[in-house]
Amino acid sequence: MSKHGTIRRYTLEIEKIRRGQYPSFQELKDYLFEHGFEIGDRTLQRDIEQLRFEFGIEITYDRNKNGYYIDYENSLNIESFFRFLEIVNTAELLIESLQESKDSLKHISFDTGYGLKGIENLKPLLKAIKDNRKISFTHFNFHTEKSRKYTLKPYLLKEYQNRWYVVGLLGNLKEFRTFGIDKIENLEVKTETFKVDNKLNPIEMFEKTIGLVYSQNTSQNVILSFTPTQGKYIKTLPLHTSQKIIIDNDTEFRISITVIPNYELTQLILKHGDTVKVIKPEWLVDEIKSNLKRTIENYK
Repeated sequence: MSKHGTIRRYTLEIEKIRRGQYPSFQELKDYLFEHGFEIGDRTLQRDIEQLRFEFGIEITYDRNKNGYYIDYENSLNIESFFRFLEIVNTAELLIESLQESKDSLKHISFDTGYGLKGIENLKPLLKAIKDNRKISFTHFNFHTEKSRKYTLKPYLLKEYQNRWYVVGLLGNLKEFRTFGIDKIENLEVKTETFKVDNKLNPIEMFEKTIGLVYSQNTSQNVILSFTPTQGKYIKTLPLHTSQKIIIDNDTEFRISITVIPNYELTQLILKHGDTVKVIKPEWLVDEIKSNLKRTIENYK
């Protein structure tokens, strides 16, 4: 079976288990059969093992409920894996459509922005991270409008708003730096290796932030009030994994998120215009007010 077929099978298995109904082994096989996959017991068992060993997704059998569930606490990078499945399956659907008809592209509109520049660097960057190899490159800075050469110990590839970034350490510093791969040129994966500092975890660092700008500050409880209509979008596309609904009625949709405040949080709030109001913390209320006042001044 093709790699796409295997990934599709993984997706269906995860989809069935994530519903929280503790499907049995036979129910998983039946679900796959309903979607065009007729497999044996050994294949399904191997899928479960592969999901655990290759992707760190702990699928466990509950004897009391006679079914399977995902052990989220012991699963590694589970949100990244779910995002990976979404990307692969979307690509597969598009490929199938194009194979059926070359005219399919006439009916698809892609975002033709700047996001795919530098995408060719993803594979060598990922290999450098896996092999603990240093990289060198030239990076263009929008603020200084100058290019500078860097040597980096790469730790992580991060996607944000359809753009990719490499996160790593410079020299002997212990603070991570983030570089957009769309602004990287002359990438070189060096033969020189580095020792990974296991005390530093960039994934954990970004867990409590929105976007790319992080700090060592403590996380705070941010409460936002949206209009009911805007709330429908926020409900289906959460601002952060910590999002919790406080009020959801005909007059207000109110949520709380627990994040380390940063520039991107402020920009995200401003993006929603008059459909959102900050309830707390008070200092963030004042910051949004100041931003809006400066915006109004620009139009005088």
